[in-house]
Amino acid sequence: MRPHLALIEDDTDFALMCSSYLERAGFTVRWAGDARAGKAAMYDGGIDLVVLDLGLPDGSGLELLRALRSTSRLPVIVVSGRGEEADRVAGLEIGADDYLVKPFSQRELVARIRAVLRRSEPPDVPVVLEAGSLRVDTAAHRATVAGVPLALRPKEYALLELLARSPGRVFSAEQLLEQVWGGSWQPSATVVEHVYRLRGKLAGVPTSAPRITTVRGFGYRLDP
Repeated sequence: MRPHLALIEDDTDFALMCSSYLERAGFTVRWAGDARAGKAAMYDGGIDLVVLDLGLPDGSGLELLRALRSTSRLPVIVVSGRGEEADRVAGLEIGADDYLVKPFSQRELVARIRAVLRRSEPPDVPVVLEAGSLRVDTAAHRATVAGVPLALRPKEYALLELLARSPGRVFSAEQLLEQVWGGSWQPSATVVEHVYRLRGKLAGVPTSAPRITTVRGFGYRLDP
């Protein structure tokens, strides 16, 4: 999905130039020419990041940022002609995620936006999948059956993790090739071979283990 940006900038020519470049770079831009319209854009929902000029005709960009920070952690990049250290420090202390001094290149602006968006992404939460006696630790890439580790090759683990995410669901060979191998360019025999190996390793555990069942004409499912 294209990230949605709010560009709050009173210089029409500059805003149009930025909007055009950002749209070509893969963003959707909502432009606001003053503090009032900018506030509406920020609080309207669906915005992923704000590019905020400090010199607005009907108010201070810093006050707009201060008000936003009282209720939201929406990422904000300040852009301003004020390049003094005191101005940069004030913006960052109030809560800006970055501060860019005019003039700057559009390429740098795009790079800063992408960097802030990456930092703002929530951390991946490790998930432990369970299907009967099978436990798959997705953070450690480790699978056990009743506490007994399975010695799996990378693709064997990826295949087992996919099946364990939806026990009882039938996956076609094409779906497995797409999601585990990244495309259907591999022959379907690849899936057959890896399922055969997985079955052998599950059967080698000295306890009741989940089964990979072949559903003729459809594909494979994991039965706890």
